[in-house]
Amino acid sequence: MTRGGSPLVTFFKYLTLILGVLSALIPITVVLFTSLKTPEENARNSALMAPENWLNFVNYKRAIVEGHMLTGFMNTVIILVISLVGAILFATMISYILDRFNFRGKKLILGLFVLAVLMPGVTMQVSIFQIINSLGLFNTRASAIVLYVGTDIIAVYIFLQFLRTISQELDESAMLDGASYLTIYYKIILPLLKPAIATVVIIKGVGIYNDFYIPFLYMPKEGLNVVSTALYKFKGPYVSQWEVICAAIIVCIIPTLIAFLSLQKHIYNGFTQGSVK
Repeated sequence: MTRGGSPLVTFFKYLTLILGVLSALIPITVVLFTSLKTPEENARNSALMAPENWLNFVNYKRAIVEGHMLTGFMNTVIILVISLVGAILFATMISYILDRFNFRGKKLILGLFVLAVLMPGVTMQVSIFQIINSLGLFNTRASAIVLYVGTDIIAVYIFLQFLRTISQELDESAMLDGASYLTIYYKIILPLLKPAIATVVIIKGVGIYNDFYIPFLYMPKEGLNVVSTALYKFKGPYVSQWEVICAAIIVCIIPTLIAFLSLQKHIYNGFTQGSVK
């Protein structure tokens, strides 16, 4: 089959790509322009109009100082690192067991994972809140960590797809040399799962980093704010300081952008290798 096609198909292909790029860049451009404007300038000019002073960083200073974003970043990093380490360990262990061992109830466990995904999270929030509160974890970082560490089916399936590409002869050779299942998991399986781990880190990490609901509900105490709840400080019932909010959004985007650019090679490899056996 030859590549390409009719000029009309090529036109619509590039038109779709251009529209996709614009739909991604225009909102970020508006946020960047707004973050560099004064309140009067923002009220007077169009959102797509460039700021008069490109060096107006007053809104960024207010967002960092008044929004306590440094505290928010510290809390976010603590929660993010512990949650990712715990979630990856649980997901890789579960995937290793489901792929390498045959036991009664194996299909049932996979079915329960799918069932848990299909259930709307809102319907379980009352019971989850009561459990967290009864454990004495309310208004602590541990409440968010416990909820984030919970293994999700997406991570399990990504690791399962990768494990199916790893020959079981490696396990058998290691067992002949006297290695235990834990040694095989730690010294053979985990190193070979690095592309999949990078994929899960960026998917779950971005989700945790951007999450507003769990920190807002389970950590309302002052000093436990994360980067997402720090933005809420400048949102009021009658007036919102959009210039400061946009400046805080740009500050929040930078770590995510750096992480994506650093891990994009592993992410692409993770999706392509995990999609085929």
